Amino acid sequence: MTALLDGIYDGEMTVGELLGHGNFGIGTFDALDGEMIVLDGVCYQVRGDGSAQRATLDQLSPFTVMTNFVPHIRDTPPPGLRRTELADFIDELQPSENYMYAVRITGRFSDVTVRTVTKQAKPYRPMVEATGDDAELHFRDIEGTLGGFRTPVYEKGIGVPGCHVHFLDTERSKGGHVLDFTLESGIVELCPGTDLSLRLPLTTDFSRAALAPEDLDRQIHTTEIKN
Repeated sequence: MTALLDGIYDGEMTVGELLGHGNFGIGTFDALDGEMIVLDGVCYQVRGDGSAQRATLDQLSPFTVMTNFVPHIRDTPPPGLRRTELADFIDELQPSENYMYAVRITGRFSDVTVRTVTKQAKPYRPMVEATGDDAELHFRDIEGTLGGFRTPVYEKGIGVPGCHVHFLDTERSKGGHVLDFTLESGIVELCPGTDLSLRLPLTTDFSRAALAPEDLDRQIHTTEIKN
């Protein structure tokens, strides 16, 4: 994640390779060309206008988190929970804060607010600048899936600490990086993770990247939450 913040956007792994590591995940594409969400072994690319399409196996990604999703924990939250309220509900479901959890929330949403990164050109700007002009989109009364990961604080910099989720509607036609939502009704599923395999790029840009910025928390909050 810190490499993305520093403008390291060149893709390193193909979608085909990534699907060999799991059937569920989120990330982005080469040159920051849209949001990635993988559901049921199918990879989708969401563009800046919110439209989604199936990605090709030869597309590249500079950052992706993948797993094989097996829902070990499942529960039905009360209706009408907003993002922060649902986060508290999920906290109660977690056996421990020290593990990674893949999260899938499927149901009907009163509203979902998203944004999507747009393709960048070299020389790449830092991510705080690159995401500064992303448009926010609002979906109303929509069915779909939120997919993502709850990452422990000690993994900050490798991934996004806390809950990082992307949205895709039931028709697989639109979505984006989730900023906020209200879940009208649905199911929350968690898949705990205890193994972490990390692949780093062997590139000059990565070797010279600033991976421990003093304002890491601010940069992550700005790029992921946008407020």
